Parts: sequence; C-alpha cells; structure tokens
Amino acid sequence: MTVKDITNLIDSPTPADISLIEKAYNVAEKSHLEQKRLSGESYFVHFFSTGKILAELKMDSATIAAGLLHGSFKYATIKEEDLKKEFGDEILFLVNGVTRLDKLKYYGAERHIESLRKLFVASAQDIRVLIIKLADRLHNMRTLQFMSPEKQKRIALETLEIFAPLAYRLGIRKLSKELEDLSFPYIYPEEYKKVQELIKLKREETLPRLEKFMKSIKKAMAENGLTNIQTDYRQKGLYSLSKKIISKDGDIDKVYDILALRIFTENIADCYKVLGIIHSKWRPLPGRIKDYVAVPKLNGYKSIHTTVFTGDGAIVEIQIRTHEMHHQAEYGIASHLSYKDIKNSENKEMSWFSQFLPKSLNFFFKSTPTDKNIPIWVKDMASSQQISSSEEMMEDLKTDFFSQRIFVFTPKGDVVDLPIDSSVIDFAYAIHSDIGNHISSAMVNNKIAPLHSGLKNGDHIEIITKKSAKPNRKWLDYAKTTIAKKFIKSALDIKTE
Repeated sequence: MTVKDITNLIDSPTPADISLIEKAYNVAEKSHLEQKRLSGESYFVHFFSTGKILAELKMDSATIAAGLLHGSFKYATIKEEDLKKEFGDEILFLVNGVTRLDKLKYYGAERHIESLRKLFVASAQDIRVLIIKLADRLHNMRTLQFMSPEKQKRIALETLEIFAPLAYRLGIRKLSKELEDLSFPYIYPEEYKKVQELIKLKREETLPRLEKFMKSIKKAMAENGLTNIQTDYRQKGLYSLSKKIISKDGDIDKVYDILALRIFTENIADCYKVLGIIHSKWRPLPGRIKDYVAVPKLNGYKSIHTTVFTGDGAIVEIQIRTHEMHHQAEYGIASHLSYKDIKNSENKEMSWFSQFLPKSLNFFFKSTPTDKNIPIWVKDMASSQQISSSEEMMEDLKTDFFSQRIFVFTPKGDVVDLPIDSSVIDFAYAIHSDIGNHISSAMVNNKIAPLHSGLKNGDHIEIITKKSAKPNRKWLDYAKTTIAKKFIKSALDIKTE
C-alpha cells in the first residue's frame, strides 16, 4: 500500500502530479495513523483505497489528492485554513464538497427521486465531488461485512437506490455494476443465492459455445478484410440479471445477454461493417437490433447491439463499438475529466464541462456551451427539474440547470434547490403549481416579504395562499425559472412560443 500503487495507475503523470499525490498521501496517512476501522485496519486504508479507485478511473491529480484527504474534517483534526495553505483552493473546494454530501440525509425509497436530485445538485458546482463520493462509497461497500446487520441493510439500500443509479446516470458502468452487486446480497439475500446458482450453471453451459463462436466471428471478419478488430465477452451483473429474469417472468432461458460477445473496432464505419458481415452469416433475432450509436442512451452510452442464432442451437448477444466508445461505456463522465488534456487543448467538445467547475477554474475554457456539446445524460438530469422531458429545451438548461444554484427550505425543513436570483414566486411553483397559482403573500425567515423578493442560500420560506389570488403579468418579470413562467403563462392564457 504505497503511493506508487496510485501514481502508477495515472497516464503520463507529471512530476507536479506525483508530488501533489505524495503530499496528500503523507498528510492523510499521518492524520489517520491511530484510527482503526471496525475491521481492525487503519482508517487510512479507506482513504488510500478511495484515492486508488479514483486513479483507476483516470481522474486528475487534484481529484485523487482530494480523495485521499476527504476525511480531513470528519475524521481528522485538520483545519480548513491549514488544508488551504497546504493544498490550495481547488482541493479545499473538493474536500468541502464531499463533506457537505455526507451531511445529506437519506429518507428511503419513497424519497428516491428527491434524494437523487439533492445529491446531484449538491455536487453540480463540480462533478468531481460526486465521483469522489462514489469512490468513497464503493470502498465502504467492499468492507460492509464488518458493519452490524442493521447498518449493512441501511447502507446497502442507500447504495442500491441512490449511488448505483447516480453512477449509471453518469455513465460510469464500471462503478454502478459493482455497487449494485455489492448491495444485492444484503437487500435480497435469497434472490442473490438463486441468481448466483443460475449464472454458474448458465456460464458452464454457455462459455464453451461462446468461445467457439468468437473464433468463427474472427474468421468471418478476416475473410472480409477486417483484421484489426478485438473481441472479448462480458458477464451480466448479478443484480441486473435478477431484474432481467423478473421481466422475463422468471425464465432465464429468455435472457440472451448473460454472457455477451463484444467486438471493438477502430472507427464507427467499421462498426456498421462488422454488423453487416455478422447479419450476412448469422440470422439476427427479430426486434433485438439496437443502434445506440445513432441514438445514444441517456447516459451517453454508445454501442450497436444485435442478437443472432449461432447455428448450433445457441442465441448470442453481440455488442459492437469503437475502443473510444468502450472507454466511455466503462468510465462515463470520468473519461472526460482529464484536466491536463482539457487545459492543454482547444477541445470544444468539452466546453460544456466548464459549467461544473468552481469559478476559479473557468478561465481554462473560452467557448460557451451549445446544444451540440452538452452530453445527453446532462440534459436528462436537467429534465428532472422541468415539467416533463418532452418540454426540455436548451435555453431552459442554460437558465435552470447550468446556472448557480441556491438551497432554501420549506417550513418542514425540506430542501428546495433553485437557480440563483430566484424569487418567492419561483419557490411557490417549485412546491406545486396550485400553490404558485394562488400565492397571496409569503414569510421569508419569519418576516413578511414581497412576492418579488430574491432568495438567498439558507432562507426559510412559508407561502400563504388564497383561492381568490391569481397570477398577473408582473409575475413574469419576477419569475426566474422556466417552470414558473410556463405555469404563469398558462394561467394567463398566454401562448408559449
């Protein structure tokens, strides 16, 4: 467990990268020297493992350093001013972000969507905060056996319902799959055992056929001049398989992608050429051809899927993608976060990412976000704060999602996040359209406030409604959010362009 175990995982680290990580490693090791986990090992093992997971994800040195230091305020006695002096504003920002995420409470399955939103928005100033938290959670799940049964179930449920879906939404399938499978036995132990037994039997039955079929694929490609392809196979995650079996009425024989063959090409044109060769030689299963290259999944996943009859009684799913697509499929948004590459290039495809950085880092980017440059998964996340995904527009994104957020509270203490400069009217419509349409007055921090009052972080707002109260045209000037403006226009019967 040395610093080289981390730095050796980084692609072409500079002396400055290595120096920063070594420094963070030494400070973290010294800070947690006497602290022990329930397993009996030093607490530093957890922070080292978090840093190592981040290095495996090919994150930048600042993120890895923050991963090593993310327990500085919670478990160590390091002060903010000392951390800032030693490591600077950027790493302090990241560590503080992870510390804030730790304070967010999980309310259970019925609050699932709200919890997802809170977690995501809390990290939206810099997406690296969330990735550090996911790495932290992954190592905690790997050592969950040392917890009490009650904590095991609570943490596993939280992981399965919040963190694994977030990793999936960010496209980091490498993390989401492991988080799901680590949670599965604690939440559904009997189902876990059944799926384990089923997949063992299926693997023994399917693997020899798959390896034979893989050789036939390579031969067919070589005959058509494609000699630079690579192949392997992947096994479906246990939790994902369990859900798939349920959707097939419990019949595992209807699940064709327990083991899926993967073909990697150099470019997109070759992906379609491979598909054509396969379909000319093996009959495809109707309805099972999916082109996620032309129409990517919401989390940015790209690949071509087809399922074919192999000719020996078997049915096999084949996934065709470029090497770049595969890297994206495994690492998702993390695959874009090599700051060194971003800073030293004019890659406009990454210009949207500047919106996730603290303002001190924004000078690395000169271009502004466009609809073309913003990944689909970001749009999908933003749509959760709109009336519906069908009404999602780029301008709405710029206004409601990419702008700086504020956190305000209902009388019951629930968190509502809004764009900066939002008014009381925006808050009312964020709660419910009926409340917004009938607001008559408001209390902000126990004081009467005008409806056009701008809100600040931490404000507590109480809305007073009357049946006779109705929106007027002035409200459109006061409203900041798209959702409020749309409801106001609807109430005033103003057509939206």
